[in-house]
Amino acid sequence: MTDWKPSQAILELGDGFYDPVSAADFPQTILRFRNDRAAASVGLDLDDAAWVQHFGRFAPLPGSLTTPLALRYHGHQFRTYNPDLGDGRGFLFAQGFDDRGRLLDFGTKGSGQTPWSRFGDGRLTLKGGVREVLATALLEALGVNTSKTFSLIETGEELARGDEPSPTRSAVMVRLSHSHIRYGSFQRLATLGDTEGLARLTDYVLRHYLEPSADPYAALLDHAVTNAARQAAQMMAAGFVHGVLNTDNINITGESFDYGPYRFAQDWDEEFTAAYFDHQGLYAFGRQAEALHWNVFQLALALRTVAPLEALRPALEAYPARYEAAFATAMLARLGVRPRGDAADVALADAMVAGLKATAMPLDRFWFDWRGGRQRGPSEGATYARPEFAPFVVQVADYEPAASRDHPYWSGDAPCGLPIGEIEAIWARIADADDWSALTAKLADIEALRIAMV
Repeated sequence: MTDWKPSQAILELGDGFYDPVSAADFPQTILRFRNDRAAASVGLDLDDAAWVQHFGRFAPLPGSLTTPLALRYHGHQFRTYNPDLGDGRGFLFAQGFDDRGRLLDFGTKGSGQTPWSRFGDGRLTLKGGVREVLATALLEALGVNTSKTFSLIETGEELARGDEPSPTRSAVMVRLSHSHIRYGSFQRLATLGDTEGLARLTDYVLRHYLEPSADPYAALLDHAVTNAARQAAQMMAAGFVHGVLNTDNINITGESFDYGPYRFAQDWDEEFTAAYFDHQGLYAFGRQAEALHWNVFQLALALRTVAPLEALRPALEAYPARYEAAFATAMLARLGVRPRGDAADVALADAMVAGLKATAMPLDRFWFDWRGGRQRGPSEGATYARPEFAPFVVQVADYEPAASRDHPYWSGDAPCGLPIGEIEAIWARIADADDWSALTAKLADIEALRIAMV
Protein backbone atom coordinates (compact mmCIF):
# COMPACT_ATOMS: atom_id res chain seq x y z
CA MET A 1 0.00 0.00 0.00
CA THR A 2 1.85 3.10 -1.16
CA ASP A 3 -0.76 5.86 -1.18
CA TRP A 4 -4.00 4.01 -0.52
CA LYS A 5 -6.79 6.33 0.64
CA PRO A 6 -9.65 4.12 1.81
CA SER A 7 -13.28 5.05 2.31
CA GLN A 8 -16.42 3.58 3.86
CA ALA A 9 -18.73 6.23 2.41
CA ILE A 10 -21.42 3.72 1.41
CA LEU A 11 -22.13 3.03 5.09
CA GLU A 12 -23.63 6.51 5.34
CA LEU A 13 -26.70 5.15 3.56
CA GLY A 14 -27.58 2.62 6.25
CA ASP A 15 -28.70 -1.00 6.30
CA GLY A 16 -31.76 -0.56 4.08
CA PHE A 17 -29.61 -0.10 0.98
CA TYR A 18 -27.53 -3.28 1.08
CA ASP A 19 -27.00 -6.71 2.61
CA PRO A 20 -23.73 -7.89 4.21
CA VAL A 21 -22.50 -10.98 2.37
CA SER A 22 -19.48 -13.27 2.19
CA ALA A 23 -17.45 -14.28 -0.84
CA ALA A 24 -17.50 -17.89 -2.01
CA ASP A 25 -14.66 -20.12 -0.84
CA PHE A 26 -13.13 -21.01 -4.17
CA PRO A 27 -11.16 -24.24 -4.75
CA GLN A 28 -8.38 -22.31 -6.47
CA THR A 29 -7.24 -18.74 -6.98
CA ILE A 30 -5.04 -18.44 -10.08
CA LEU A 31 -4.22 -14.86 -10.99
CA ARG A 32 -4.89 -14.31 -14.70
CA PHE A 33 -4.99 -10.53 -15.05
CA ARG A 34 -4.12 -7.56 -12.87
CA ASN A 35 -4.52 -3.93 -13.88
CA ASP A 36 -1.40 -2.31 -12.45
CA ARG A 37 -2.13 1.08 -14.00
CA ALA A 38 -5.54 1.19 -12.32
CA ALA A 39 -3.99 -0.04 -9.07
CA ALA A 40 -1.43 2.77 -9.15
CA SER A 41 -4.25 5.29 -9.63
CA VAL A 42 -5.71 4.29 -6.25
CA GLY A 43 -2.36 3.92 -4.48
CA LEU A 44 -2.22 0.12 -4.30
CA ASP A 45 1.16 -1.59 -4.73
CA LEU A 46 0.66 -5.30 -4.01
CA ASP A 47 2.65 -8.39 -4.82
CA ASP A 48 0.77 -11.26 -6.44
CA ALA A 49 0.17 -13.09 -3.17
CA ALA A 50 -1.38 -10.04 -1.50
CA TRP A 51 -3.36 -9.31 -4.68
CA VAL A 52 -4.94 -12.75 -4.61
CA GLN A 53 -5.73 -12.45 -0.92
CA HIS A 54 -7.63 -9.22 -1.48
CA PHE A 55 -9.22 -9.85 -4.87
CA GLY A 56 -9.60 -13.64 -4.85
CA ARG A 57 -10.14 -14.40 -1.16
CA PHE A 58 -11.50 -10.90 -0.40
CA ALA A 59 -9.53 -10.12 2.69
CA PRO A 60 -10.61 -6.53 3.47
CA LEU A 61 -8.45 -3.70 2.21
CA PRO A 62 -7.14 -1.67 5.19
CA GLY A 63 -9.49 1.08 6.28
CA SER A 64 -12.27 0.21 3.84
CA LEU A 65 -15.28 -2.09 4.22
CA THR A 66 -14.87 -4.91 6.71
CA THR A 67 -17.48 -7.06 4.97
CA PRO A 68 -18.72 -7.02 1.36
CA LEU A 69 -22.13 -5.47 0.66
CA ALA A 70 -24.66 -6.66 -1.93
CA LEU A 71 -26.55 -3.55 -3.02
CA ARG A 72 -30.32 -3.60 -3.44
CA TYR A 73 -31.91 -2.26 -6.61
CA HIS A 74 -34.65 -2.87 -9.14
CA GLY A 75 -34.63 -2.12 -12.84
CA HIS A 76 -36.11 -2.39 -16.29
CA GLN A 77 -34.75 -5.31 -18.30
CA PHE A 78 -35.61 -4.86 -21.99
CA ARG A 79 -38.22 -2.37 -20.74
CA THR A 80 -39.95 -4.84 -18.43
CA TYR A 81 -39.79 -3.83 -14.78
CA ASN A 82 -38.14 -6.36 -12.49
CA PRO A 83 -38.30 -5.84 -8.71
CA ASP A 84 -36.25 -8.98 -7.99
CA LEU A 85 -32.79 -7.72 -8.88
CA GLY A 86 -29.89 -6.56 -6.72
CA ASP A 87 -26.28 -7.72 -6.64
CA GLY A 88 -26.84 -11.40 -7.40
CA ARG A 89 -23.34 -12.56 -8.29
CA GLY A 90 -21.31 -9.64 -7.10
CA PHE A 91 -20.95 -7.14 -4.31
CA LEU A 92 -19.31 -3.87 -3.33
CA PHE A 93 -15.99 -4.97 -1.88
CA ALA A 94 -14.21 -1.71 -1.08
CA GLN A 95 -14.07 2.03 -1.67
CA GLY A 96 -11.14 4.35 -2.04
CA PHE A 97 -9.99 7.62 -3.60
CA ASP A 98 -7.98 7.84 -6.80
CA ASP A 99 -5.17 10.24 -7.65
CA ARG A 100 -7.75 12.74 -8.89
CA GLY A 101 -9.56 12.73 -5.55
CA ARG A 102 -12.58 10.81 -6.88
CA LEU A 103 -14.38 8.22 -4.79
CA LEU A 104 -14.16 4.85 -6.57
CA ASP A 105 -15.93 1.56 -5.90
CA PHE A 106 -14.47 -1.92 -6.20
CA GLY A 107 -17.32 -4.12 -7.44
CA THR A 108 -17.12 -7.85 -8.10
CA LYS A 109 -18.61 -10.30 -10.56
CA GLY A 110 -18.69 -14.03 -9.92
CA SER A 111 -17.94 -13.75 -6.21
CA GLY A 112 -20.71 -16.08 -5.05
CA GLN A 113 -24.36 -16.15 -4.12
CA THR A 114 -26.19 -13.35 -2.33
CA PRO A 115 -29.81 -12.87 -1.21
CA TRP A 116 -30.43 -11.55 -4.75
CA SER A 117 -29.03 -14.49 -6.74
CA ARG A 118 -32.50 -15.69 -7.86
CA PHE A 119 -31.62 -19.39 -8.23
CA GLY A 120 -28.29 -18.52 -9.90
CA ASP A 121 -24.97 -19.93 -8.79
CA GLY A 122 -23.39 -16.49 -8.32
CA ARG A 123 -20.47 -17.42 -10.55
CA LEU A 124 -18.77 -15.98 -13.64
CA THR A 125 -17.32 -17.96 -16.50
CA LEU A 126 -13.65 -17.42 -17.21
CA LYS A 127 -14.59 -16.66 -20.81
CA GLY A 128 -16.93 -13.91 -19.64
CA GLY A 129 -14.11 -12.43 -17.58
CA VAL A 130 -11.67 -12.53 -20.49
CA ARG A 131 -14.25 -10.83 -22.72
CA GLU A 132 -14.70 -8.03 -20.19
CA VAL A 133 -10.94 -7.54 -19.85
CA LEU A 134 -10.77 -7.02 -23.61
CA ALA A 135 -13.83 -4.77 -23.79
CA THR A 136 -12.77 -2.36 -21.08
CA ALA A 137 -9.19 -2.16 -22.36
CA LEU A 138 -10.27 -1.22 -25.88
CA LEU A 139 -13.03 1.13 -24.75
CA GLU A 140 -10.63 2.99 -22.49
CA ALA A 141 -8.13 3.24 -25.34
CA LEU A 142 -10.85 4.76 -27.54
CA GLY A 143 -11.78 7.37 -24.93
CA VAL A 144 -15.00 5.83 -23.65
CA ASN A 145 -15.89 6.51 -20.02
CA THR A 146 -15.83 2.92 -18.84
CA SER A 147 -15.31 0.85 -15.74
CA LYS A 148 -11.82 -0.63 -15.48
CA THR A 149 -11.38 -4.38 -15.23
CA PHE A 150 -9.14 -4.45 -12.17
CA SER A 151 -8.55 -8.15 -11.57
CA LEU A 152 -9.40 -11.55 -13.03
CA ILE A 153 -8.72 -14.71 -11.02
CA GLU A 154 -9.55 -18.22 -12.14
CA THR A 155 -11.34 -20.12 -9.37
CA GLY A 156 -11.16 -23.81 -10.29
CA GLU A 157 -14.85 -24.66 -10.62
CA GLU A 158 -16.73 -26.15 -13.57
CA LEU A 159 -19.83 -24.24 -14.56
CA ALA A 160 -22.82 -25.28 -16.64
CA ARG A 161 -24.09 -22.61 -19.02
CA GLY A 162 -26.68 -22.77 -21.77
CA ASP A 163 -25.01 -20.22 -24.04
CA GLU A 164 -21.50 -21.70 -24.28
CA PRO A 165 -19.95 -25.18 -24.28
CA SER A 166 -20.14 -26.68 -20.78
CA PRO A 167 -18.70 -27.46 -18.39
CA THR A 168 -16.66 -24.29 -18.62
CA ARG A 169 -14.06 -22.70 -16.39
CA SER A 170 -14.91 -20.21 -13.64
CA ALA A 171 -13.47 -16.91 -12.47
CA VAL A 172 -14.01 -13.99 -10.15
CA MET A 173 -13.56 -10.48 -11.47
CA VAL A 174 -13.15 -7.09 -9.80
CA ARG A 175 -14.02 -3.90 -11.65
CA LEU A 176 -13.17 -0.36 -10.62
CA SER A 177 -15.95 2.18 -11.18
CA HIS A 178 -16.65 5.75 -10.26
CA SER A 179 -19.87 4.54 -8.64
CA HIS A 180 -21.74 1.30 -7.93
CA ILE A 181 -25.04 3.23 -7.63
CA ARG A 182 -27.42 2.54 -10.53
CA TYR A 183 -30.61 4.05 -11.88
CA GLY A 184 -32.31 0.94 -10.51
CA SER A 185 -31.26 1.94 -6.98
CA PHE A 186 -33.57 4.96 -7.28
CA GLN A 187 -36.30 2.95 -8.99
CA ARG A 188 -36.42 0.51 -6.08
CA LEU A 189 -36.90 3.26 -3.52
CA ALA A 190 -39.61 4.94 -5.60
CA THR A 191 -41.45 1.63 -6.02
CA LEU A 192 -41.31 1.06 -2.26
CA GLY A 193 -42.56 4.59 -1.60
CA ASP A 194 -39.41 5.30 0.41
CA THR A 195 -39.16 9.06 0.00
CA GLU A 196 -36.72 9.37 2.90
CA GLY A 197 -34.49 6.80 1.23
CA LEU A 198 -34.62 8.69 -2.07
CA ALA A 199 -33.58 11.87 -0.29
CA ARG A 200 -30.70 10.08 1.45
CA LEU A 201 -29.47 8.41 -1.73
CA THR A 202 -29.68 11.66 -3.69
CA ASP A 203 -27.76 13.48 -0.97
CA TYR A 204 -25.10 10.72 -1.04
CA VAL A 205 -24.67 11.02 -4.81
CA LEU A 206 -24.45 14.81 -4.76
CA ARG A 207 -21.95 14.90 -1.89
CA HIS A 208 -19.63 12.30 -3.35
CA TYR A 209 -19.98 12.69 -7.12
CA LEU A 210 -21.46 16.12 -7.84
CA GLU A 211 -21.91 19.34 -5.90
CA PRO A 212 -24.53 20.30 -3.30
CA SER A 213 -27.52 22.01 -4.86
CA ALA A 214 -30.55 23.97 -3.73
CA ASP A 215 -32.61 21.66 -5.96
CA PRO A 216 -30.92 18.27 -5.51
CA TYR A 217 -33.31 16.19 -7.61
CA ALA A 218 -33.13 18.52 -10.60
CA ALA A 219 -29.34 18.63 -10.26
CA LEU A 220 -29.13 14.84 -10.12
CA LEU A 221 -31.27 14.39 -13.23
CA ASP A 222 -29.41 17.11 -15.11
CA HIS A 223 -26.15 15.31 -14.33
CA ALA A 224 -27.62 11.97 -15.42
CA VAL A 225 -28.88 13.40 -18.72
CA THR A 226 -25.50 14.94 -19.55
CA ASN A 227 -23.65 11.74 -18.75
CA ALA A 228 -26.13 9.45 -20.52
CA ALA A 229 -25.84 11.55 -23.67
CA ARG A 230 -22.06 11.41 -23.45
CA GLN A 231 -22.09 7.66 -22.80
CA ALA A 232 -24.24 6.99 -25.87
CA ALA A 233 -22.12 9.28 -28.04
CA GLN A 234 -18.82 7.73 -26.97
CA MET A 235 -20.08 4.20 -27.56
CA MET A 236 -21.22 5.17 -31.05
CA ALA A 237 -17.87 6.75 -31.91
CA ALA A 238 -16.16 3.58 -30.65
CA GLY A 239 -18.43 1.42 -32.81
CA PHE A 240 -19.48 -0.34 -29.63
CA VAL A 241 -22.75 -2.20 -29.07
CA HIS A 242 -23.30 -2.80 -25.36
CA GLY A 243 -26.16 -5.23 -25.79
CA VAL A 244 -27.98 -4.89 -22.44
CA LEU A 245 -28.62 -1.23 -21.66
CA ASN A 246 -31.10 -2.00 -18.89
CA THR A 247 -31.63 0.53 -16.10
CA ASP A 248 -29.83 -1.72 -13.63
CA ASN A 249 -26.79 -1.55 -15.95
CA ILE A 250 -26.56 2.25 -15.95
CA ASN A 251 -24.67 3.87 -13.10
CA ILE A 252 -25.27 7.35 -11.85
CA THR A 253 -21.89 8.69 -13.00
CA GLY A 254 -22.43 7.72 -16.62
CA GLU A 255 -19.85 4.98 -16.99
CA SER A 256 -20.41 2.08 -19.32
CA PHE A 257 -20.02 -1.19 -17.43
CA ASP A 258 -21.16 -4.81 -17.04
CA TYR A 259 -20.18 -6.21 -20.42
CA GLY A 260 -21.99 -9.38 -21.39
CA PRO A 261 -22.99 -10.01 -25.03
CA TYR A 262 -21.25 -6.92 -26.40
CA ARG A 263 -19.87 -6.56 -29.92
CA PHE A 264 -17.78 -4.02 -31.79
CA ALA A 265 -19.57 -3.19 -35.02
CA GLN A 266 -17.39 -3.72 -38.07
CA ASP A 267 -19.22 -1.13 -40.18
CA TRP A 268 -21.85 1.54 -39.54
CA ASP A 269 -24.84 -0.79 -39.45
CA GLU A 270 -27.41 0.82 -37.18
CA GLU A 271 -29.50 -2.37 -37.02
CA PHE A 272 -26.61 -4.49 -35.75
CA THR A 273 -27.37 -6.12 -32.38
CA ALA A 274 -25.04 -7.74 -29.86
CA ALA A 275 -27.34 -9.93 -27.76
CA TYR A 276 -28.74 -13.02 -29.46
CA PHE A 277 -31.85 -12.67 -27.28
CA ASP A 278 -32.52 -9.06 -28.37
CA HIS A 279 -35.05 -10.20 -30.97
CA GLN A 280 -36.56 -6.74 -31.49
CA GLY A 281 -33.24 -4.94 -31.78
CA LEU A 282 -34.09 -2.79 -28.78
CA TYR A 283 -30.42 -2.18 -28.05
CA ALA A 284 -29.16 -2.21 -31.63
CA PHE A 285 -26.15 -0.07 -32.49
CA GLY A 286 -28.24 2.77 -33.87
CA ARG A 287 -30.76 2.71 -31.00
CA GLN A 288 -28.36 3.15 -28.10
CA ALA A 289 -28.95 6.89 -27.76
CA GLU A 290 -32.69 6.23 -27.72
CA ALA A 291 -32.22 3.52 -25.08
CA LEU A 292 -30.29 5.78 -22.75
CA HIS A 293 -32.83 8.56 -23.25
CA TRP A 294 -35.56 6.12 -22.23
CA ASN A 295 -33.50 5.14 -19.19
CA VAL A 296 -33.06 8.69 -17.91
CA PHE A 297 -36.81 9.10 -18.31
CA GLN A 298 -37.24 6.14 -15.94
CA LEU A 299 -34.89 7.81 -13.48
CA ALA A 300 -37.01 10.96 -13.78
CA LEU A 301 -40.14 8.94 -13.03
CA ALA A 302 -38.48 7.65 -9.87
CA LEU A 303 -37.50 11.17 -8.82
CA ARG A 304 -40.99 12.39 -9.73
CA THR A 305 -42.20 10.78 -6.49
CA VAL A 306 -40.24 13.41 -4.53
CA ALA A 307 -39.82 16.31 -6.99
CA PRO A 308 -42.23 18.37 -9.12
CA LEU A 309 -42.28 17.61 -12.82
CA GLU A 310 -41.55 21.25 -13.61
CA ALA A 311 -38.15 20.93 -11.93
CA LEU A 312 -37.26 17.78 -13.86
CA ARG A 313 -38.62 18.61 -17.31
CA PRO A 314 -35.78 20.95 -18.49
CA ALA A 315 -33.14 18.25 -18.15
CA LEU A 316 -35.24 15.65 -19.95
CA GLU A 317 -35.98 18.02 -22.80
CA ALA A 318 -32.28 18.86 -23.10
CA TYR A 319 -31.26 15.27 -23.90
CA PRO A 320 -31.51 15.41 -27.73
CA ALA A 321 -29.41 18.58 -28.00
CA ARG A 322 -26.86 17.30 -25.52
CA TYR A 323 -26.57 14.03 -27.37
CA GLU A 324 -26.08 15.80 -30.72
CA ALA A 325 -23.30 17.93 -29.22
CA ALA A 326 -21.72 14.97 -27.41
CA PHE A 327 -21.85 12.87 -30.57
CA ALA A 328 -20.01 15.51 -32.57
CA THR A 329 -17.43 15.86 -29.79
CA ALA A 330 -16.86 12.11 -29.62
CA MET A 331 -16.59 11.69 -33.40
CA LEU A 332 -14.11 14.55 -33.72
CA ALA A 333 -12.06 13.20 -30.82
CA ARG A 334 -11.91 9.78 -32.50
CA LEU A 335 -10.91 11.48 -35.75
CA GLY A 336 -8.29 13.58 -33.94
CA VAL A 337 -9.20 17.08 -35.14
CA ARG A 338 -9.80 20.36 -33.34
CA PRO A 339 -13.44 21.49 -33.03
CA ARG A 340 -14.44 24.53 -35.09
CA GLY A 341 -17.86 25.25 -33.65
CA ASP A 342 -21.12 23.48 -32.96
CA ALA A 343 -22.76 23.73 -36.38
CA ALA A 344 -19.63 22.83 -38.35
CA ASP A 345 -18.76 19.98 -36.00
CA VAL A 346 -22.24 18.46 -36.18
CA ALA A 347 -22.14 18.74 -39.98
CA LEU A 348 -18.76 16.98 -40.11
CA ALA A 349 -19.97 14.18 -37.83
CA ASP A 350 -23.07 13.76 -39.99
CA ALA A 351 -20.95 13.66 -43.13
CA MET A 352 -18.76 10.94 -41.63
CA VAL A 353 -21.78 8.83 -40.75
CA ALA A 354 -23.33 9.30 -44.18
CA GLY A 355 -20.16 8.14 -45.91
CA LEU A 356 -19.66 5.18 -43.58
CA LYS A 357 -23.26 4.02 -43.93
CA ALA A 358 -23.37 4.30 -47.68
CA THR A 359 -20.09 2.51 -48.33
CA ALA A 360 -20.03 -0.06 -45.49
CA MET A 361 -16.44 1.07 -44.93
CA PRO A 362 -14.76 -0.93 -42.12
CA LEU A 363 -14.83 1.38 -39.11
CA ASP A 364 -11.42 0.58 -37.68
CA ARG A 365 -9.85 1.11 -41.10
CA PHE A 366 -11.56 4.48 -41.54
CA TRP A 367 -10.37 5.88 -38.22
CA PHE A 368 -6.88 4.52 -38.89
CA ASP A 369 -6.68 6.08 -42.35
CA TRP A 370 -8.03 9.49 -41.33
CA ARG A 371 -6.35 10.13 -37.96
CA GLY A 372 -5.72 13.87 -37.69
CA GLY A 373 -8.20 14.60 -40.46
CA ARG A 374 -5.81 13.78 -43.29
CA GLN A 375 -5.92 10.59 -45.33
CA ARG A 376 -3.10 8.25 -44.38
CA GLY A 377 -2.49 6.78 -47.78
CA PRO A 378 -4.09 5.16 -50.80
CA SER A 379 -5.14 1.95 -49.01
CA GLU A 380 -8.82 2.71 -49.47
CA GLY A 381 -8.53 5.52 -51.98
CA ALA A 382 -11.25 4.15 -54.24
CA THR A 383 -13.76 4.07 -51.40
CA TYR A 384 -12.93 7.58 -50.20
CA ALA A 385 -13.24 8.85 -53.78
CA ARG A 386 -16.84 7.72 -53.95
CA PRO A 387 -19.41 10.54 -54.02
CA GLU A 388 -20.90 9.40 -50.70
CA PHE A 389 -17.68 10.45 -48.97
CA ALA A 390 -17.31 13.76 -50.86
CA PRO A 391 -19.01 15.98 -48.22
CA PHE A 392 -16.74 14.58 -45.52
CA VAL A 393 -13.57 14.98 -47.61
CA VAL A 394 -14.45 18.59 -48.39
CA GLN A 395 -15.42 19.55 -44.85
CA VAL A 396 -12.54 17.84 -43.03
CA ALA A 397 -10.02 19.85 -45.08
CA ASP A 398 -10.98 22.90 -42.97
CA TYR A 399 -10.06 21.16 -39.72
CA GLU A 400 -6.68 21.25 -37.98
CA PRO A 401 -5.20 18.08 -36.49
CA ALA A 402 -5.54 17.84 -32.72
CA ALA A 403 -3.24 14.84 -32.50
CA SER A 404 -0.07 13.74 -34.21
CA ARG A 405 0.56 10.53 -36.11
CA ASP A 406 4.08 10.22 -34.71
CA HIS A 407 3.43 7.10 -32.66
CA PRO A 408 4.58 3.93 -34.49
CA TYR A 409 1.05 2.60 -34.27
CA TRP A 410 -0.07 4.98 -37.02
CA SER A 411 2.58 3.75 -39.46
CA GLY A 412 1.62 0.11 -39.00
CA ASP A 413 -0.08 -2.01 -41.58
CA ALA A 414 -3.47 -2.39 -39.92
CA PRO A 415 -5.61 -0.90 -37.15
CA CYS A 416 -6.28 -2.54 -33.81
CA GLY A 417 -9.89 -3.70 -33.55
CA LEU A 418 -11.78 -6.39 -31.72
CA PRO A 419 -14.04 -8.38 -34.06
CA ILE A 420 -15.91 -11.27 -32.51
CA GLY A 421 -13.84 -13.80 -34.45
CA GLU A 422 -10.67 -12.57 -32.80
CA ILE A 423 -12.22 -12.73 -29.34
CA GLU A 424 -13.28 -16.31 -29.99
CA ALA A 425 -9.81 -17.22 -31.27
CA ILE A 426 -8.18 -15.77 -28.15
CA TRP A 427 -10.55 -17.75 -25.97
CA ALA A 428 -10.06 -20.95 -27.96
CA ARG A 429 -6.34 -20.93 -27.24
CA ILE A 430 -7.05 -20.51 -23.53
CA ALA A 431 -9.76 -23.17 -23.48
CA ASP A 432 -7.89 -25.72 -25.60
CA ALA A 433 -4.29 -25.35 -24.41
CA ASP A 434 -4.31 -22.91 -21.49
CA ASP A 435 -2.37 -20.62 -23.80
CA TRP A 436 -2.69 -17.00 -22.68
CA SER A 437 -0.17 -15.58 -25.15
CA ALA A 438 -2.80 -14.34 -27.62
CA LEU A 439 -4.59 -12.40 -24.86
CA THR A 440 -1.30 -10.91 -23.66
CA ALA A 441 -0.39 -9.87 -27.20
CA LYS A 442 -3.81 -8.35 -27.85
CA LEU A 443 -3.68 -6.31 -24.66
CA ALA A 444 -0.26 -5.03 -25.70
CA ASP A 445 -1.70 -3.97 -29.06
CA ILE A 446 -4.58 -2.21 -27.33
CA GLU A 447 -2.17 -0.44 -24.98
CA ALA A 448 -0.20 0.81 -27.98
CA LEU A 449 -3.45 2.18 -29.41
CA ARG A 450 -4.29 3.86 -26.11
CA ILE A 451 -0.94 5.63 -26.01
CA ALA A 452 -1.19 6.56 -29.69
CA MET A 453 -4.62 8.10 -29.12
CA VAL A 454 -3.38 10.51 -26.45
